Amino acid sequence: MDPKIKQLLLDEHVTAGAARFGVSFSELSFIGGFQNFIYTYIREGVKYILRFTPGTLRSPEGLAAEIDWVRYLADKGLSVANSISSAAGLDFERIEGESINFYVSSFQFAPGRKIGYPECLDNPTLYEQCGRITSRLHKLSMQYEPSVKRHTWESNEYLLRANDYLPQEHPALQALEAIRTELSSLSVTAQTFGLIHGDISVGNFMVDEAAGITLFDFDECQYSWYIEDIAIQLYYLLYVFGEDSKSKRKEQYEQFMVHFERGYTAAGLHMPDRWREQLELFLRLREIIVVIGMHRSWDLSQPDEWTRDFLRDSTMRIARGISVIDGF
Repeated sequence: MDPKIKQLLLDEHVTAGAARFGVSFSELSFIGGFQNFIYTYIREGVKYILRFTPGTLRSPEGLAAEIDWVRYLADKGLSVANSISSAAGLDFERIEGESINFYVSSFQFAPGRKIGYPECLDNPTLYEQCGRITSRLHKLSMQYEPSVKRHTWESNEYLLRANDYLPQEHPALQALEAIRTELSSLSVTAQTFGLIHGDISVGNFMVDEAAGITLFDFDECQYSWYIEDIAIQLYYLLYVFGEDSKSKRKEQYEQFMVHFERGYTAAGLHMPDRWREQLELFLRLREIIVVIGMHRSWDLSQPDEWTRDFLRDSTMRIARGISVIDGF
């Protein structure tokens, strides 16, 4: 999160927002968040999320579209953390701050447990389940007729504000322009393009005892190509390997794609048209978005060893116009 925004959400704003959902400040536990302020609370033994979204990040229309999408998916039987209405029956509430507003929303706390690194690596069962739930989400997206529409990929906040967050000389700025041109040339059909989750990763789903997945955090949902939802998942399984571990990265890539495709097709869809040739394009896009996010939200003046090595390798790939699966 932008460090300046972190200073603008005061306890009085949190107290007011929580009250709109019948929760007291003392009942909240802060658990973090990359773009939003995320708290948990307990009601009748059940755990919930309370989310504060800066008004500089999302519009009321964008939040309404996100929640409409989540509720549609839940109504259709997809395992997602559904939205919870406020005491007044609203999808979200607005809290006025001193210089910006905050929008408060609540969601179910997804059941199960998180699978982090390294447990998520070399995990065929997980990859097949990822394929299944992604396929079901995309199939539902093809049938979805929203009452309010979410933004398209061109209006992604990271792409719009890259110049604000990156140093002027960073190669990602030039690379981003080239990627925009490439994306604009892709065909848009009902079978390849629709509303996607936009940030499926091990940080945004829970896994139950039967290996079933529950998705949450639809804050990055947008209209884009379905292949982007696949590339994002792959990227976060590969970016942990440095340039000195290319053989391990290739092995991980091949393993993921075999089992993900098996799950995706078993759930009723064929892989998106031309997905193999487009995969590298969306992996390059995700790398740039990750780098933009790091520059926006982290203090990179004294990075730790992993961050330093990642930024070095990532900058090299971006400057050369290659992805993490180049040459595979």
